[in-house]
Amino acid sequence: MLEFAWPWLFVLLPLPWLLRWWLPASDSREAALKVAFLPELAALAGRHAGIGLPGWKQQLPYAAIWLLLLTAAARPLWVGEPAPQPTSGRDLLLAVDVSGSMEYPDMEWEGEQISRLELVQRLLGDFIEGRHGDRVGLILFGSQAYLQSPLTFDRQTVRAWLDEALIGIAGGNTAIGDAIGLAVKRLRDRPADSRVLVLVTDGANNGGEIDPLVAARIAARQGVKIHTIGIGAPADAADPAMPFGFSLGVELDEATLREVAALTGGRYFRAGTRQELAAVGAVLDELEPAAQPPEQARYAYPLHPWPLGLALVGSGWLVVASLWPKRLTRRRRRVAP
Repeated sequence: MLEFAWPWLFVLLPLPWLLRWWLPASDSREAALKVAFLPELAALAGRHAGIGLPGWKQQLPYAAIWLLLLTAAARPLWVGEPAPQPTSGRDLLLAVDVSGSMEYPDMEWEGEQISRLELVQRLLGDFIEGRHGDRVGLILFGSQAYLQSPLTFDRQTVRAWLDEALIGIAGGNTAIGDAIGLAVKRLRDRPADSRVLVLVTDGANNGGEIDPLVAARIAARQGVKIHTIGIGAPADAADPAMPFGFSLGVELDEATLREVAALTGGRYFRAGTRQELAAVGAVLDELEPAAQPPEQARYAYPLHPWPLGLALVGSGWLVVASLWPKRLTRRRRRVAP
């Protein structure tokens, strides 16, 4: 089915003729000879004399080019039949801690020491890619919580936003409660059995306005299941002299993270390896998808290059045609006896 993205542009169709009538005639400031009987001569020759518009035959090529240009500008689209989009009904928000302590390089990846945020980006990046049919969103939190990406089927974009996350972009503290509150706000209007939050942090709540346990109880009433992940190497393997005054064994509030998960029917994980984070995916795969209205999408194929190309070809032909008779006439005059 043919559709136009901007059909209102066709109201400009009479614009050249209106400008021709409204604008004053140009003054060449050259001497001119006025012939009083010119209309009579034109009538005898079967032609029209005057300053009006040329005949319709002369205007037809220009009108066709103008119509083609307007058609291209209106962006014609060929819209196909609606195609159903597979959805599981699962709505998954990821809340990732980007506070200052996430920069500490106490994690290992393929024999290389990397920061905690880098580990989260690499592990959760693959995790996001595997959420086929799920709506995935991203929250970044530090001293405050921000919705970096709303719930969407575009997993590649969500992963890109996660990969581009920077340490300290949301402040240096850890507002776990605010992150949970923002997630509840975004998930409460979704189907009841599909609301899932995966919260990743390496510290304790020391910022924000909402206590994590209070936020967890609100989430439980709204039917939001929270899986919490404590990021960081084991306490006995960590260097006790950590920047920002953090010590993993003291600062990671595992008790609160466990209780947040328990209040909402989720689970707590300690993520230091790929296998531990894969356990989160296994739990999410066990969730029953909620029934949602089927979504349909129409594929639209742009057609504007065709009228635009025809307009360019027609313009080139008019230029050549306007120059050719003059050259031919000059040559005939030169060879005339």
